[in-house]
Amino acid sequence: MTAHLLIVDDDEFYRSVTQEVLEQSGYTVESAEDGLSAWERINQTPSKFNLILLDKQMPRLDGIELLKRIKSDERFKELPVIMLTADNSQENIIEGLAEGAFYYLTKPSTEVVLKLVIKNALSDFLQKRELRILLGLQANHFNLLRRAEFCIQTLQDAQNLALLLAEVSMNPNRTVSGYSELLINAIEHGNLGISYTEKSQLLREDRWANEIETRLKHPTYAARVVNVTLEKTTTASIVTITDQGDGFNWPAYLEFSPERVFDLHGRGIAMSKATSFDKLEYLGKGNSVVTTVRLPSSI
Repeated sequence: MTAHLLIVDDDEFYRSVTQEVLEQSGYTVESAEDGLSAWERINQTPSKFNLILLDKQMPRLDGIELLKRIKSDERFKELPVIMLTADNSQENIIEGLAEGAFYYLTKPSTEVVLKLVIKNALSDFLQKRELRILLGLQANHFNLLRRAEFCIQTLQDAQNLALLLAEVSMNPNRTVSGYSELLINAIEHGNLGISYTEKSQLLREDRWANEIETRLKHPTYAARVVNVTLEKTTTASIVTITDQGDGFNWPAYLEFSPERVFDLHGRGIAMSKATSFDKLEYLGKGNSVVTTVRLPSSI
C-alpha cells in the first residue's frame, strides 16, 4: 500500500518542491499551508495519513501547537510527525522531540536525508500499528497470572513477548511499544553487541535487519538469550529484562539528548520512560532494566 503523506508549510515553493520529490518516490502527497488547515484535514479523515511533515513556524496554528494537538489525541498517538525548521536551536528541537516528534529536519535538507528519515519513520509506524492490531489476539486469561519467566533470542520473539506483557499490564495500548523497544534493545545492543554508531550506519544503508539475522547465527552470539521475568501483584505488573551483553551508559539515554537530536534512533528509552511505564530503572552496568506499570484497580 502506498503511504499517504501530508506536508504542512506556509512556504508555497517548499511545499511544491517537496511534494514533487516525494511523489516521484512513489508516495501519495497532499499539502496544507498552515497548522489549522492541516488539523482540519487530519481530524476529518483520521486514518488517511501515514506521516506528517510539519513546519515549525506558521500562521494561525504553528507547528508545535499542531504537534501537541495531534499527540494529545488518542487516534494519532502513533502517527509519525517529522518537524521541519530553519532554527537548529537545540532547546527548541528537544521541545519538539519531548512533545512526540519522530525527527527534526533542518531546512533545507538533501533529498537523500529526507527520503531516509521518511522511510525510517514509516517503518516504525507500521511496526507499531502491527503491534496494535495484534493486541487482543492473545489468550485472555492473564488476570490469573502471577509470575512467569521467558527466554527470547529473535526480533519475532521480542514482538510476541511484547504483546503478552502488554496484555498482562491491563493497559496494552500504552505499554506495548515500550516493551517492544526494551526487548529489541536487549537483543540488538545487548546480546548482539551492535553499538550505537554501528546501528546509525546500518540504518543509513538499510542493512539493520540483515545484520541482526547474520549475528544471530554467528557462534559468538548464537547461544545468547534475553531473560525476562514477570511478577504481577495486586497493584502492579513488574517486568525485568536482562541481556547477556556488557551493558551501556544508560543514564545518557533516559532523557532526550541534544547530541542525538539528528540521529535516526536513540530516543526509544526516553520515550518509553515518558509514555509507556510508571517507572523504568536500569540496574548496575545497564544490561538489566526493570519496568513497573500500576494496574488500573490501583490507580
